[in-house]
Amino acid sequence: MRVDGNSKLVRDRIPEIIRSAGAEPVVYTAGLVEYRRRLRDKLGEEVTEFLAADETKAPEELADVLEVVQALATELGIDPAQLEKIRAAKARERGGFADRIIWTGNR
Repeated sequence: MRVDGNSKLVRDRIPEIIRSAGAEPVVYTAGLVEYRRRLRDKLGEEVTEFLAADETKAPEELADVLEVVQALATELGIDPAQLEKIRAAKARERGGFADRIIWTGNR
């Protein structure tokens, strides 16, 4: 399979959506190693889109980030409930971000 520089991981229904618009997508199924690499690339892409989004588009972009995070967790063998337990444990131990604390160094 020839892969050009424009190829990227897309959501499962994208080929169907492209077909319904009258075009024929060229796709293939990634192997495990490529899939994991592409998920990491996709996370970076989605974070970049979130950071560039205005407040009206931010929730949708943040949901895309969450979708990729959940796919990565699944790929690592971590179910969403376990991921939430890990997040909650870290929050109990180190806190969250609600207090908006900015660290500038030590004296």
